[in-house]
Amino acid sequence: MVAPRTVDDAVAAIDVCRRHEVPVLSRGGGTSLAGQCCNTAVVLDWSKFCHRVESVDRERRTAVVEPGIALDVLNAQLAEHGLRVGPKPSTHVSCTIGGMIGNNSCGASAQAYGKMVDSVRRLEVLTYDGVRMWVGETDDEEYRSILAAGGRRAELYRGLRLLRDRHRVGIRTQYPDIPRRVSGYNLDSLLDENHFHVARALVGSESTLVTVLRAELDLAPTPGADTLVVLGFPDVTVAADAVPRVNPHEPTALEGLDHRLIELEHSRALAEQAAQHLPAGSGWLMVQFSGDDQDAADAKARALIDDLGDSVSASFVHDPHEEKQMWAAREAGLGATAYPPDGPETHEGWEDAAVPPERLGDYLRRRAGRRLLRAGGQLRLRARALRGVHGVRGGQAAPGRP
Repeated sequence: MVAPRTVDDAVAAIDVCRRHEVPVLSRGGGTSLAGQCCNTAVVLDWSKFCHRVESVDRERRTAVVEPGIALDVLNAQLAEHGLRVGPKPSTHVSCTIGGMIGNNSCGASAQAYGKMVDSVRRLEVLTYDGVRMWVGETDDEEYRSILAAGGRRAELYRGLRLLRDRHRVGIRTQYPDIPRRVSGYNLDSLLDENHFHVARALVGSESTLVTVLRAELDLAPTPGADTLVVLGFPDVTVAADAVPRVNPHEPTALEGLDHRLIELEHSRALAEQAAQHLPAGSGWLMVQFSGDDQDAADAKARALIDDLGDSVSASFVHDPHEEKQMWAAREAGLGATAYPPDGPETHEGWEDAAVPPERLGDYLRRRAGRRLLRAGGQLRLRARALRGVHGVRGGQAAPGRP
C-alpha cells in the first residue's frame, strides 16, 4: 500500500513500479459496499493525503480537485460558491472523486445530473509507461497538433482514433441507449458527435488504462430548496411501472423501495423512523424535486401527485431531518440486503443491473419469477436431502422410520 502525500509522489511511485514491472492499482475507495478493489498489485490509496481542492471557477461552474477527496467533503467546500457535484452515490460520505471516476458512479441524483462521466470536463492522467498529460475534448485542430508533436502521446491518440473508426458502426448501433449504462469502456465518448472526449472515454475504466492524477469537473448549482414525496404502490413491480410517468416531471432524484428491504432494515434497527413516513403499500418510489424556493419545489411534487391521481398513495416529507432519515434508509439498503439473516447467502452486484425505464416493471417481474423457480428447486432438493437423511440408507431402514 502506498499513500502518496502529493500527486508527484504518486507519479514517482508508479515510476518505481514500472521499472520493476509491478502492477499498480489506483484505489479511489468507498464507492462499493466495502470500498473493495481487485488485483494483486501496489495499491495507491489517494484518500489519506491527496484530497485538495486546487481551484474553483464559479462563473464556469468548474473545479479542479485531487482524486482522494470524498464527495461530501468536496460538496461542503463548494457550498460557499453555491455549487456541488451532481452525481451522489449512496456512499457519498466516504466515496472519493477518484473512485467515482473509476466506477462511473451515479446514485439517486442520476435523474437530474446523469453519471459521473457527464460531470468530467478534463482529467490529468498518467499511463503506466510514463506519459503524463491532460485529456478532454479533442477537436480536429488539437488532434493535428498532438500528431505533429509526435512521441508516445501522438501514438496513443492515433490508436484511439483508429479504434474508434474501426468500430464506429458497432459503437453507434450496439451500445445500449439507457440512462444508467456504466458497464464497459465508454468508447462512444470518442465519436465525432461527442467531440472525441478522451477524458470521458477513460471514466469507468477502474484503473485499467491510466492513473487519474487530477480532475476538472463540471458542477451544478445548489438548489434553493428540496422536497421529497413518497409514493405507495401495491408492490415494487407496480411502482416500477410508474417510473415512465414520473420521469417527465423531471425529479432531481428517484429511488425505489420494497417491503422486503424495509423488513430487513427493521431487523437491523436501520429504518424504524423512516418507515413512519411510508404511505400505504408494499412498494414505494422516493421522488425528490428541487426549486428556487420551497413553494416551487412543492408545486412540482403536487403536480406529479395530481397526474398520478388515485392510483397511488402519497406522503410529503418536509422536515429536513425526516428527509435525511428516508434517504439514509434507502442508502443502507445494499448493506441490509447483501446478507439477509433469514435467507440464502447473496452477494451485492445485481443492484447495478440497468434496463430502460419503460421495461423496468417487466424486468422485476421476470426476476421475481426466476427467484420463485429457484426457491422451488431448492425446496425439492431439500426434500430429497431430507429423504436421504431420514429415509432408507444402504438398503436398511433408518432408526425410528418404517
